This record gives sequence, C-alpha cells and structure tokens, in this order.
Amino acid sequence: MTPRTTSPDTDTATATPAPTLTPARFRDLLAAEWIKTRSLRSTPWTLALTLLFVIGSAVVATASDHNTRPGPVDFLPFDAFPPAGSWTLVLVAGSVGALSVVSEYSTGLIRATTVAVPARGPVVLAKAVITAALWTVVGVIAATGSFLASQAVLNERHAGVPLTHPGVFRALVATALLAPVCALVGLGLGVLLRHAAATMVTSVFLLLVLPPMFSDRVRWTADVKHALVSTAWSRLVQNWDPGAASLGYSPTVPGSWTVYALWPLTAVALAVLVVRRRDV
Repeated sequence: MTPRTTSPDTDTATATPAPTLTPARFRDLLAAEWIKTRSLRSTPWTLALTLLFVIGSAVVATASDHNTRPGPVDFLPFDAFPPAGSWTLVLVAGSVGALSVVSEYSTGLIRATTVAVPARGPVVLAKAVITAALWTVVGVIAATGSFLASQAVLNERHAGVPLTHPGVFRALVATALLAPVCALVGLGLGVLLRHAAATMVTSVFLLLVLPPMFSDRVRWTADVKHALVSTAWSRLVQNWDPGAASLGYSPTVPGSWTVYALWPLTAVALAVLVVRRRDV
C-alpha cells in the first residue's frame, strides 16, 4: 500500500497562521479604567453627596461664626474649609480609591484584566492617573464651592475677602489637592492589602485616626504627626499663631507640601512594585 504524501505547498496552505497580539497602549488602559469608573451607578451619587456635604459644612461653619462673633470679624480659613467637610472628603476619597482596586480582586475581574494586559504595572499606573484626575476635579469643585459659599455668608456682614487675601489661595489649593492625595493613598493600600475591610480600616487609621495620637510637644512624636496627611492639611489651611506654635514643635509650610507629594507617590510606587512581583 502506497503511503499518502502531502506536498509542502499543501501544508503551507492549510496551516492556520498564529495570531499576533498587539500590546495594549497606555491610552487604551486609561480609556478602559475610565469606563470602569463611570459605569458604576454609585460613582455620580457618591461624588454629588460628598460635594453637597463639604460645601454645606462650609456654610454651617461660616454661619455659626456669623452668629457667635459680634461685629466685623477677620476671615478664618477654617470657616471656608472646616474640618468636618475636609475629613469627609478624606474618608470618601480614600475609600473610593481603595475600592477601585479591591472591588476587582473581590469580583475576580482582576484576572481578566491581567490576562488581557500581562504587564500589571501599567494597569496600576492607569488606575492612578484616572483616580488622580477624577478626584482633582472633585477637590477643586469642593474647595472652590466651599470658599464661594462662605463668602456669600460673610458678605452680609461686609467681612468677605478676595482670593488674594493672605492664606486663602494656599488653603484652597491644599483642600483641592487633599482629595486626590487621599484617593491615591487608598488605591495604593488596596493593591497592597487586596482585602476590603483591611484596606478601609488601614486607610481610615492612617488618614484620620493616627494624627491625634501624637503630640507636638515631644520632638519625635511631632515628627511623626507632621509626616501625616491630615496634619499637613491643617498647617496649610490654618494661619498658625507664632506665639501658640512656640509651645511645641510646629510643622512648616514647605514640609507640609512635601508630605502632600510623598504620600501618593510612595503609595503608587509601592503598588506598582508589589503587583509586578506577586500573582493575582
């Protein structure tokens, strides 16, 4: 029996060519992360309620000073940017930043993401860019709205101030950047911990609970306290009295801006490093 032979031409014609995979471009990752963010129904409601509370707290704080302090009063940045509104911004931004990562681990979506994009570092960077951009917009709206709302109350007593008033612009910028800073810290913690409850507790502890546990009167505790985000925000917003500052070790304005820069950069850098070295 004569064996069946095939010609090289036949093999070439019937073979299926291997598909060529085009690496995902970074702008494609940005588009994908933006779709994930805006497709969540809770996102617009969360942002709207946060802005409403932050701006409303500025109105309440300013109106309270309006009623309790007789006569014309000097502008206090804590009127336009009260701690209640800013701590809410910290809590929500840090939580949403963490959930942007943790939710993918809990639902298993992160496996599909890493299959589509094996290079995990760019995925984390794309999440960080979208998170920073979104919360920067939210922070700017919250800070500007709070300032304008407080001035609407103060103008009734002819106590309003322009944006060029000493300390006002710095306080506005510090409050606007507080949101993206905390959101990126939350995102970094989400990548590191990958567990919703642990990430939320750690985020709240670092951003809100830890600073009051340290005193300004002892050098090493003051150094720890001044290295935290909420302390840096307080220094940038409040016009500190030099006489009161002499009672302890006070943070500096350049040091506070440095804290603002180092926390999100460190969180994102650690997240990129860790996600490259471990499995999903």
